[in-house]
Amino acid sequence: MAAEIERKYLVLDDSWRKNASIGSVFCQTYLMARKSRFVRIRIIDNARAFLAIKFRTSALRREEFEYEIPYLDALEMASHSTALVEKTRYEVDCCGYCWQIDVYNGPYEGLVIAEIELENESVRNPHPPWLGKEITGDPNYSNRAMAAATSMSRSANARVTPDAQIFGVNELV
Repeated sequence: MAAEIERKYLVLDDSWRKNASIGSVFCQTYLMARKSRFVRIRIIDNARAFLAIKFRTSALRREEFEYEIPYLDALEMASHSTALVEKTRYEVDCCGYCWQIDVYNGPYEGLVIAEIELENESVRNPHPPWLGKEITGDPNYSNRAMAAATSMSRSANARVTPDAQIFGVNELV
């Protein structure tokens, strides 16, 4: 088991791209999601797959169990869920930290979020010039909430806006 301590921010502009790695395409779906725990399947670049089980223990901290699983098994498991989020992830080394920048596709196109993992909850992370408002803990920007909202809107073929109010989706997947 590993603890995951992270902060999330909106990204103001594309200036981070000059230091970014080549992006990896992530497709993730949620098999089970509740307010403080979830089970996720993540497929990376249509080649590798991971199963993650996470338990929130505080505002910034989650206990995380993550395992690489066979790609075909991931596809089969993912076929049982319509709660999906798609994004391209880049890594940016900045200010002594590795930032993960997620550029969302599909109904969240245009949304860009930066995440930073920290050693402990009291660490004050740097603020590069491209970093915007902190959204840590905001359920509107939770991948599982966005995936659930996408699932709900699929039948209506609607575009889900990143700042839309999402009510109670943590219990819907």
